[in-house]
Amino acid sequence: MLKGPGMLKLFRLVALVEGVTTIALFFVAMPMKHLLGNPVLIPSTGMAHGLAFIAYVLVMIPALASSRADGWGWLRTALAALVPLGTFINDSYLKRLQRRRRALGFL
Repeated sequence: MLKGPGMLKLFRLVALVEGVTTIALFFVAMPMKHLLGNPVLIPSTGMAHGLAFIAYVLVMIPALASSRADGWGWLRTALAALVPLGTFINDSYLKRLQRRRRALGFL
């Protein structure tokens, strides 16, 4: 099982996918539905975003636990999934946490 920086690397990838699906849903599929009257992308984009969000939560827990993130790290990372573009903003924190753990020898 992945731990520390390896788990954080996986989590950062999952967070990227969650962020991209959020953008696709909010800025492509929903405008297409409401402005053009064409809801064709809503089911697939919504499903992709839903699965990415679930993966985000499921991978966040072991990633932050194994990296020993503090309470603020847990809070900001959980809230990042609820705010559009939040996962992109939070990535710098995850990258710093990953580097810090690697520097301490927790591979």
